[in-house]
Order: sequence, then C-alpha cells, then structure tokens
Amino acid sequence: MAYLEATEEGSFRSLLASKLRGLLLRKSAGGVAKRAYTTALQALKSFAWTLPDGTTIQVGVEAMPGLADSGVLADDLTDLLVTLGEAFKEDGSALVIVIDELQYLNEDELGSIIMAVHRTNQLDLPVLVVGAGLPQLPGLAGEARSYAERLFDYPELGALTPIDARAALDAPAREAGAVFSEEALTAIYERSLGYPYFLQEWGYHVWGSAATQRIDLADVEAAAPLVRQQLDNNFFRVRLDRLTPKEREYMAAMAVLGPGPHRSGDVATQLGVQVQSIAPRRSALIKKGMIYSPSHGDTAFTVPMFDEFMRRQGA
Repeated sequence: MAYLEATEEGSFRSLLASKLRGLLLRKSAGGVAKRAYTTALQALKSFAWTLPDGTTIQVGVEAMPGLADSGVLADDLTDLLVTLGEAFKEDGSALVIVIDELQYLNEDELGSIIMAVHRTNQLDLPVLVVGAGLPQLPGLAGEARSYAERLFDYPELGALTPIDARAALDAPAREAGAVFSEEALTAIYERSLGYPYFLQEWGYHVWGSAATQRIDLADVEAAAPLVRQQLDNNFFRVRLDRLTPKEREYMAAMAVLGPGPHRSGDVATQLGVQVQSIAPRRSALIKKGMIYSPSHGDTAFTVPMFDEFMRRQGA
C-alpha cells in the first residue's frame, strides 16, 4: 500500500513517485514477478524523470523510452498504473493507493487519477485508489471527469449518531473504572454535535476535570472553557489564519447568517455587494476547504460550529 497526503502547495507527481519508489523497490527485491517489477520501476523512472521541482528519483534502472514519459500527466499516470497493475497481478497481489486530503489536488491531477483508474478497471488489473477529502470532493471529481460518478463510491463520514457518540465516551471510561452519567453524555453530545474530533476534546478535558470516577454534568460544565479555548486556538483559528482579509469577510457574513447552508445571494446581500463580485472569493474558500456547496447556489461551512467561532471573534 502507498499512502500519501495531498497538500495545497506540494507536487502530487513528486509525492506519488516518492511513495511508489519505496513500495516497488521492496516488491522487486522479493524475487516474485521480478521482470514485471523491473518494468514497473522503469515506468516509474520515466514518470519521474524530471519532477516539477527539478529533482529526480533513484530506482536502480534506466527509464523506458515511450513509457510514462510524455509529459502529459493523465497519459503518464495511466501508463504507470497499468504497468504497476500488470506486475501486481502477476505476483497475485494488489496495489492500493490511499490519498488523504484529496480536495487539494487540482483539476488536472484529480482528472488524471480518475482516467488512470478507469483504464486499470477496464483491463481488470488489481489497482485500487482510496481517497478521503472534504464534502466538495464528489463535485470536484465530476468536474474533472464526467464519468467519475459511476466509477467511484462516495460514502459520507459525518457526525456520529447519539448512540455511537455515547459509546465512544462511555466504553473506554468503563474500561478504566469510571462512568459517565446520562446527563453528562447528553450534554457532551449536544455541545459537540457528534463531531468526532470535538468528542475527543470533550472527553479529554472532562476526564481531566473530574474529581471522582463518576463523571457528571458539573464536570462537563467545569471543562467547557478549556474545550472552547482548545478548539478556538488549535482547530478553528489555524483555519482562519490561512485566509485573506476579503475571504474572512465572506466567512464573517456567513457566520452572521447562522450555521447554514446559505444562498450565495444572501451572503452577497449581507456584504452589500453583487453576487457576481464575490464569486472568486467563494471559489477560493472552496479550494481552501473552508466551505463547500451542498447544492447549486448554496454554501456551507465544512466543519460544524465555525459560525459560532466567527461570532466569538467579533464577526
């Protein structure tokens, strides 16, 4: 398996080549399907002959002219994954590529992945790409390649149900000899909205504030300022600091309107401008993963309670 995390500034081609290099070198040293893995390494060498930052990678073989070296990412990535898929198929295994923060890839990069996976699927090769990203990902994939909708499944991982959220807190507490009261569990769920990371912060600080093995509503209240400070400083603010002043204005206007989703026209009205004039700001915020469009013309925050944070900042 090759795991990589996309970034806003990084080169996807360089990152993928680096991760596949280690995987292929390990596979080629095993003796099974050695010739096929040598060809795969040659394809990788061609793919990464000159990376965007000007560097090259060392794989111990010469590049194969005409294979994955056109300079067109979609064609080269397709050649590479097909060649890798053939090698993995020969030794009876499968290639799994896991890409986190997939929304940071540009349209060409995302479209190239989709095209390459489509081809390996047509050839019945054991190549699987698993991606994770923010809610705008299905829309981005559809814009990159129209057939992405039928090629991939898009399971949504959102807030936990009340039952699951309670179990996430209560089960480990009981293993440690403690217990949450029903009132405490209800209060934490209501204040976290079942968002997994928020539940973790609440559980950590409530546990630290509790004086006895029974965690009650009073312990939740005592921990509330600590949780709010932690989330504000280490979760919300780091996202806000990535924005330009104009982008902050857009987010502040959304926050005044509430948790959302909001119509783009309503945000424009709140700002006192024409909707067309703020379209670039909206697009930039979607690209940065701050907001997404759950339906045409609608805009929502990608993380819960961001509107409350913005209002606490005086938005």
